[in-house]
Amino acid sequence: MKYILLFSLCFLCYIETAHGFVEGLYCGTENCYEVLGVTRETSISELKRAYRNLARQFHPDRNKAEGAADRFRLIATAYEILKDEEQRRDYDYMLDNPEEAYYHYYRYYKHRMTPKVDIRYVLAVSFTVISVLQYFHKAHRYDDAINYAMQNPKFRNQALQIIHQEGLLENNKSKSKNKKSKEERKKEEERVLREIVEDSVDIRGGYSKPTYMDILWVQLICLPYYSVLYIYWYASWIVKFTLMKKEYGEEEKEYLTYKRLNLSLQYWAALDEYSKDSYMMKGLWEHEKFQKYKKDLEEEYRVKMAENSKHKMWRRYMKKGGPGHMTFGED
Repeated sequence: MKYILLFSLCFLCYIETAHGFVEGLYCGTENCYEVLGVTRETSISELKRAYRNLARQFHPDRNKAEGAADRFRLIATAYEILKDEEQRRDYDYMLDNPEEAYYHYYRYYKHRMTPKVDIRYVLAVSFTVISVLQYFHKAHRYDDAINYAMQNPKFRNQALQIIHQEGLLENNKSKSKNKKSKEERKKEEERVLREIVEDSVDIRGGYSKPTYMDILWVQLICLPYYSVLYIYWYASWIVKFTLMKKEYGEEEKEYLTYKRLNLSLQYWAALDEYSKDSYMMKGLWEHEKFQKYKKDLEEEYRVKMAENSKHKMWRRYMKKGGPGHMTFGED
Protein backbone atom coordinates (compact mmCIF):
# COMPACT_ATOMS: atom_id res chain seq x y z
CA MET A 1 0.00 0.00 0.00
CA LYS A 2 2.85 2.34 0.87
CA TYR A 3 4.55 1.73 -2.48
CA ILE A 4 1.29 2.35 -4.36
CA LEU A 5 0.83 5.74 -2.65
CA LEU A 6 4.44 6.71 -3.38
CA PHE A 7 4.06 5.70 -7.04
CA SER A 8 0.80 7.67 -7.34
CA LEU A 9 2.45 10.77 -5.84
CA CYS A 10 5.40 10.54 -8.25
CA PHE A 11 3.00 10.05 -11.16
CA LEU A 12 0.99 13.14 -10.20
CA CYS A 13 4.16 15.20 -9.86
CA TYR A 14 5.27 14.03 -13.30
CA ILE A 15 1.93 14.98 -14.79
CA GLU A 16 2.21 18.45 -13.16
CA THR A 17 5.66 19.16 -14.57
CA ALA A 18 4.99 17.49 -17.90
CA HIS A 19 2.65 20.15 -19.19
CA GLY A 20 4.43 22.97 -17.29
CA PHE A 21 1.24 24.99 -16.66
CA VAL A 22 0.99 26.60 -13.24
CA GLU A 23 -1.83 28.73 -11.87
CA GLY A 24 -0.75 32.38 -11.77
CA LEU A 25 1.98 31.94 -14.37
CA TYR A 26 1.29 33.19 -17.91
CA CYS A 27 -2.15 31.78 -18.88
CA GLY A 28 -2.43 29.60 -15.80
CA THR A 29 -3.37 25.97 -16.51
CA GLU A 30 -4.30 26.69 -20.15
CA ASN A 31 -2.11 26.98 -23.21
CA CYS A 32 -1.90 30.59 -24.45
CA TYR A 33 -1.80 29.44 -28.08
CA GLU A 34 -4.91 27.31 -27.63
CA VAL A 35 -6.71 30.18 -25.87
CA LEU A 36 -6.30 32.31 -29.01
CA GLY A 37 -6.73 29.35 -31.37
CA VAL A 38 -3.30 29.83 -33.00
CA THR A 39 -0.06 27.87 -33.26
CA ARG A 40 3.54 28.65 -32.38
CA GLU A 41 4.23 29.47 -36.02
CA THR A 42 1.48 32.13 -36.19
CA SER A 43 2.71 35.58 -37.20
CA ILE A 44 2.01 38.79 -35.27
CA SER A 45 -0.53 40.00 -37.83
CA GLU A 46 -2.48 36.73 -37.66
CA LEU A 47 -2.22 36.83 -33.86
CA LYS A 48 -3.80 40.30 -33.80
CA ARG A 49 -6.59 39.16 -36.10
CA ALA A 50 -7.39 36.16 -33.90
CA TYR A 51 -7.37 38.34 -30.78
CA ARG A 52 -9.76 40.93 -32.28
CA ASN A 53 -12.22 38.23 -33.32
CA LEU A 54 -12.23 36.59 -29.88
CA ALA A 55 -12.31 39.97 -28.09
CA ARG A 56 -15.45 40.98 -30.00
CA GLN A 57 -17.03 37.62 -29.23
CA PHE A 58 -16.35 37.57 -25.48
CA HIS A 59 -16.32 41.31 -24.62
CA PRO A 60 -18.51 41.89 -21.52
CA ASP A 61 -20.45 44.64 -23.32
CA ARG A 62 -21.54 42.21 -26.01
CA ASN A 63 -21.53 38.85 -24.25
CA LYS A 64 -23.54 38.74 -21.03
CA ALA A 65 -23.15 34.98 -20.58
CA GLU A 66 -21.71 33.62 -17.37
CA GLY A 67 -17.90 33.30 -17.56
CA ALA A 68 -17.58 35.55 -20.61
CA ALA A 69 -15.75 38.25 -18.63
CA ASP A 70 -13.23 35.72 -17.24
CA ARG A 71 -12.70 34.33 -20.73
CA PHE A 72 -12.15 37.82 -22.09
CA ARG A 73 -9.48 38.54 -19.45
CA LEU A 74 -7.75 35.24 -20.27
CA ILE A 75 -7.80 36.10 -24.01
CA ALA A 76 -6.31 39.54 -23.28
CA THR A 77 -3.61 37.95 -21.08
CA ALA A 78 -2.70 35.44 -23.77
CA TYR A 79 -2.47 38.18 -26.37
CA GLU A 80 -0.27 40.40 -24.15
CA ILE A 81 2.12 37.48 -23.63
CA LEU A 82 2.35 36.28 -27.22
CA LYS A 83 2.59 39.68 -28.91
CA ASP A 84 5.74 40.49 -26.93
CA GLU A 85 8.76 38.79 -28.48
CA GLU A 86 10.66 38.33 -25.23
CA GLN A 87 7.67 36.96 -23.31
CA ARG A 88 6.73 34.71 -26.22
CA ARG A 89 10.26 33.34 -26.34
CA ASP A 90 10.18 32.66 -22.58
CA TYR A 91 6.77 31.02 -22.88
CA ASP A 92 7.95 28.75 -25.71
CA TYR A 93 10.94 27.78 -23.61
CA MET A 94 8.60 26.88 -20.74
CA LEU A 95 6.58 24.65 -23.06
CA ASP A 96 9.74 22.89 -24.22
CA ASN A 97 11.33 22.65 -20.75
CA PRO A 98 8.53 22.25 -18.20
CA GLU A 99 10.85 20.76 -15.56
CA GLU A 100 12.71 24.09 -15.01
CA ALA A 101 9.96 25.51 -12.83
CA TYR A 102 12.11 27.94 -10.81
CA TYR A 103 13.66 29.42 -13.93
CA HIS A 104 10.21 29.99 -15.44
CA TYR A 105 9.07 31.81 -12.30
CA TYR A 106 12.20 33.98 -12.42
CA ARG A 107 11.79 34.92 -16.07
CA TYR A 108 8.06 35.63 -15.72
CA TYR A 109 8.32 37.91 -12.68
CA LYS A 110 11.53 39.54 -13.92
CA HIS A 111 9.68 40.69 -17.02
CA ARG A 112 6.70 41.92 -14.99
CA MET A 113 8.70 43.72 -12.31
CA THR A 114 11.40 45.27 -14.48
CA PRO A 115 10.62 48.90 -15.39
CA LYS A 116 9.56 49.23 -18.99
CA VAL A 117 11.30 52.61 -19.39
CA ASP A 118 14.82 52.53 -20.79
CA ILE A 119 17.27 53.14 -17.95
CA ARG A 120 19.24 55.48 -20.20
CA TYR A 121 16.26 57.83 -20.43
CA VAL A 122 15.81 57.68 -16.66
CA LEU A 123 19.46 58.62 -16.08
CA ALA A 124 19.32 61.37 -18.69
CA VAL A 125 16.23 62.95 -17.13
CA SER A 126 17.70 62.58 -13.61
CA PHE A 127 20.98 64.23 -14.61
CA THR A 128 19.10 67.04 -16.35
CA VAL A 129 16.89 67.73 -13.32
CA ILE A 130 19.92 67.68 -10.99
CA SER A 131 21.81 70.01 -13.33
CA VAL A 132 18.94 72.53 -13.40
CA LEU A 133 18.55 72.40 -9.62
CA GLN A 134 22.30 72.81 -9.17
CA TYR A 135 22.41 75.89 -11.34
CA PHE A 136 19.39 77.58 -9.75
CA HIS A 137 20.64 76.77 -6.24
CA LYS A 138 24.03 78.27 -7.07
CA ALA A 139 22.37 81.31 -8.66
CA HIS A 140 20.16 81.77 -5.59
CA ARG A 141 23.16 81.69 -3.24
CA TYR A 142 25.02 84.16 -5.45
CA ASP A 143 21.99 86.47 -5.47
CA ASP A 144 21.88 86.30 -1.65
CA ALA A 145 25.57 87.21 -1.50
CA ILE A 146 25.06 90.21 -3.82
CA ASN A 147 22.05 91.41 -1.80
CA TYR A 148 24.10 91.10 1.39
CA ALA A 149 26.97 93.07 -0.20
CA MET A 150 24.56 95.79 -1.33
CA GLN A 151 23.30 96.17 2.25
CA ASN A 152 26.82 96.11 3.70
CA PRO A 153 27.96 99.73 4.31
CA LYS A 154 31.53 99.01 3.20
CA PHE A 155 30.66 97.62 -0.22
CA ARG A 156 27.72 99.99 -0.71
CA ASN A 157 29.83 103.06 -0.05
CA GLN A 158 32.51 101.79 -2.42
CA ALA A 159 29.91 101.25 -5.13
CA LEU A 160 28.35 104.69 -4.54
CA GLN A 161 31.77 106.27 -4.75
CA ILE A 162 32.38 104.62 -8.13
CA ILE A 163 28.93 105.71 -9.33
CA HIS A 164 29.55 109.34 -8.37
CA GLN A 165 33.04 109.35 -9.87
CA GLU A 166 31.75 108.09 -13.20
CA GLY A 167 28.56 110.13 -13.00
CA LEU A 168 26.28 107.23 -13.89
CA LEU A 169 23.22 108.26 -11.91
CA GLU A 170 23.54 111.94 -12.86
CA ASN A 171 23.49 111.05 -16.56
CA ASN A 172 20.44 108.84 -16.09
CA LYS A 173 18.61 111.54 -14.14
CA SER A 174 19.32 114.28 -16.69
CA LYS A 175 18.20 112.15 -19.59
CA SER A 176 14.97 110.89 -18.06
CA LYS A 177 14.08 113.40 -15.37
CA ASN A 178 10.62 114.11 -16.69
CA LYS A 179 9.97 110.73 -18.19
CA LYS A 180 10.42 108.43 -15.17
CA SER A 181 8.66 108.44 -11.83
CA LYS A 182 10.37 108.39 -8.47
CA GLU A 183 9.93 104.62 -8.12
CA GLU A 184 11.36 104.00 -11.57
CA ARG A 185 14.41 106.16 -10.79
CA LYS A 186 14.84 104.25 -7.53
CA LYS A 187 14.79 100.94 -9.39
CA GLU A 188 17.29 102.32 -11.89
CA GLU A 189 19.61 103.37 -9.08
CA GLU A 190 19.41 99.91 -7.50
CA ARG A 191 20.10 98.30 -10.85
CA VAL A 192 23.21 100.43 -11.42
CA LEU A 193 24.31 99.87 -7.84
CA ARG A 194 23.94 96.10 -8.25
CA GLU A 195 26.00 96.13 -11.45
CA ILE A 196 28.80 98.04 -9.72
CA VAL A 197 28.73 95.70 -6.71
CA GLU A 198 28.87 92.63 -8.97
CA ASP A 199 31.87 94.05 -10.82
CA SER A 200 33.75 95.27 -7.76
CA VAL A 201 33.10 92.54 -5.17
CA ASP A 202 35.00 89.28 -5.64
CA ILE A 203 32.68 86.60 -4.27
CA ARG A 204 34.29 83.18 -3.91
CA GLY A 205 33.54 79.88 -2.27
CA GLY A 206 30.04 78.46 -2.05
CA TYR A 207 28.44 81.82 -2.92
CA SER A 208 30.43 82.47 -6.10
CA LYS A 209 28.78 83.27 -9.41
CA PRO A 210 27.43 80.14 -11.13
CA THR A 211 29.25 78.93 -14.23
CA TYR A 212 28.70 76.15 -16.74
CA MET A 213 31.23 74.01 -14.80
CA ASP A 214 28.79 73.82 -11.88
CA ILE A 215 26.35 71.79 -13.99
CA LEU A 216 26.38 68.03 -13.50
CA TRP A 217 26.10 67.27 -17.23
CA VAL A 218 29.22 69.32 -17.97
CA GLN A 219 31.07 67.70 -15.08
CA LEU A 220 30.20 64.23 -16.36
CA ILE A 221 31.29 65.09 -19.90
CA CYS A 222 34.57 66.55 -18.66
CA LEU A 223 35.17 63.75 -16.13
CA PRO A 224 37.53 61.69 -18.38
CA TYR A 225 39.58 64.79 -19.20
CA TYR A 226 39.94 65.86 -15.56
CA SER A 227 40.64 62.27 -14.50
CA VAL A 228 43.60 62.17 -16.87
CA LEU A 229 44.80 65.54 -15.55
CA TYR A 230 44.56 64.32 -11.96
CA ILE A 231 46.46 61.12 -12.70
CA TYR A 232 49.18 63.15 -14.44
CA TRP A 233 49.33 65.63 -11.55
CA TYR A 234 49.47 62.87 -8.93
CA ALA A 235 52.22 60.99 -10.81
CA SER A 236 54.21 64.23 -11.19
CA TRP A 237 53.83 64.92 -7.46
CA ILE A 238 55.20 61.48 -6.56
CA VAL A 239 58.12 61.82 -8.99
CA LYS A 240 59.05 65.36 -7.91
CA PHE A 241 58.56 65.33 -4.16
CA THR A 242 58.72 61.65 -3.19
CA LEU A 243 61.35 60.18 -5.50
CA MET A 244 63.43 63.23 -6.43
CA LYS A 245 62.99 64.93 -3.00
CA LYS A 246 62.49 68.42 -4.47
CA GLU A 247 61.43 71.33 -2.28
CA TYR A 248 57.84 72.49 -2.30
CA GLY A 249 56.91 75.61 -4.23
CA GLU A 250 54.37 78.20 -3.05
CA GLU A 251 51.45 76.45 -4.74
CA GLU A 252 52.39 73.09 -3.25
CA LYS A 253 52.76 74.66 0.22
CA GLU A 254 49.31 76.23 -0.04
CA TYR A 255 47.81 72.95 -1.23
CA LEU A 256 49.30 70.96 1.68
CA THR A 257 48.26 73.67 4.15
CA TYR A 258 44.55 73.74 3.34
CA LYS A 259 44.47 69.96 2.93
CA ARG A 260 45.93 69.46 6.44
CA LEU A 261 43.38 71.95 7.77
CA ASN A 262 40.57 69.99 6.03
CA LEU A 263 39.58 73.03 4.01
CA SER A 264 38.23 72.89 0.48
CA LEU A 265 39.82 74.82 -2.37
CA GLN A 266 36.72 77.05 -2.57
CA TYR A 267 36.90 77.85 1.15
CA TRP A 268 40.64 78.56 0.94
CA ALA A 269 40.11 80.83 -2.05
CA ALA A 270 37.43 82.74 -0.14
CA LEU A 271 39.76 83.51 2.79
CA ASP A 272 41.27 86.97 3.04
CA GLU A 273 44.98 87.42 2.45
CA TYR A 274 45.68 88.08 6.15
CA SER A 275 44.23 84.69 7.17
CA LYS A 276 46.14 82.90 4.42
CA ASP A 277 49.42 84.58 5.40
CA SER A 278 48.90 83.72 9.07
CA TYR A 279 48.48 80.04 8.18
CA MET A 280 51.43 80.07 5.80
CA MET A 281 53.72 81.71 8.35
CA LYS A 282 53.15 78.77 10.68
CA GLY A 283 54.57 76.37 8.06
CA LEU A 284 51.65 73.98 8.41
CA TRP A 285 52.61 72.11 5.24
CA GLU A 286 55.27 70.37 7.34
CA HIS A 287 53.96 67.42 9.32
CA GLU A 288 55.80 68.24 12.58
CA LYS A 289 54.71 71.88 12.63
CA PHE A 290 51.12 70.91 11.85
CA GLN A 291 51.05 68.40 14.71
CA LYS A 292 52.40 71.05 17.06
CA TYR A 293 49.79 73.52 15.80
CA LYS A 294 47.07 70.92 16.34
CA LYS A 295 48.23 70.20 19.91
CA ASP A 296 48.37 73.93 20.69
CA LEU A 297 44.78 74.32 19.46
CA GLU A 298 43.63 71.40 21.60
CA GLU A 299 45.41 72.82 24.64
CA GLU A 300 43.93 76.26 24.01
CA TYR A 301 40.47 74.75 23.72
CA ARG A 302 40.99 72.74 26.91
CA VAL A 303 42.04 75.82 28.87
CA LYS A 304 39.14 77.83 27.48
CA MET A 305 36.67 75.11 28.44
CA ALA A 306 38.22 74.80 31.92
CA GLU A 307 37.58 78.50 32.51
CA ASN A 308 34.03 78.33 31.19
CA SER A 309 31.44 78.42 33.98
CA LYS A 310 28.90 76.24 32.17
CA HIS A 311 31.54 73.65 31.43
CA LYS A 312 32.53 73.64 35.10
CA MET A 313 28.91 73.00 36.08
CA TRP A 314 28.72 70.19 33.55
CA ARG A 315 31.90 68.56 34.95
CA ARG A 316 30.56 68.73 38.51
CA TYR A 317 27.28 67.30 37.28
CA MET A 318 29.03 64.39 35.59
CA LYS A 319 31.27 63.79 38.62
CA LYS A 320 28.17 63.41 40.79
CA GLY A 321 26.75 60.69 38.58
CA GLY A 322 25.61 62.30 35.37
CA PRO A 323 22.10 61.92 33.92
CA GLY A 324 21.27 58.93 36.15
CA HIS A 325 21.69 60.55 39.57
CA MET A 326 18.86 62.01 41.64
CA THR A 327 18.95 65.73 42.36
CA PHE A 328 16.69 68.27 44.07
CA GLY A 329 18.45 71.37 42.81
CA GLU A 330 16.77 74.03 40.78
CA ASP A 331 18.99 73.22 37.76
